[in-house]
Amino acid sequence: MLQRAVPPRVLLLLAHGSRQTDWARPFEAVLASLRRARPDLSVDLAYLEFMQPTLRAALDKAGASGCLRLDIVPLFLGAGGHLQRDIPRVIQEAETHHPQMDVRMAPAAGASATVIEALAAYALQCAQNR
Repeated sequence: MLQRAVPPRVLLLLAHGSRQTDWARPFEAVLASLRRARPDLSVDLAYLEFMQPTLRAALDKAGASGCLRLDIVPLFLGAGGHLQRDIPRVIQEAETHHPQMDVRMAPAAGASATVIEALAAYALQCAQNR
């Protein structure tokens, strides 16, 4: 009996994007860290605007590859209009074009207690170093 390979589950980091290429370095560092920690996991990085690949392109690539589950992790501090309106629209389009793919979006990274504590610790460290 021939077994069919199960398409990968994809973890997609999402950043806003900028016209300044250096702006992306911290997000690329997060991507590299995840890939080192979990080489078995398919992890990619996409941008909402100004940079490549765009969210739309990343979703289309994953859908075309046969991905069944894609988890988006927005590396945003707050949940503004992009997270409330724009991104869900792009997700809906992707699920229409790739009906086998279940796309789920995590809350903004800034909503995580872990991220909040890390930012507070960083702020305290900066204050102590002055």
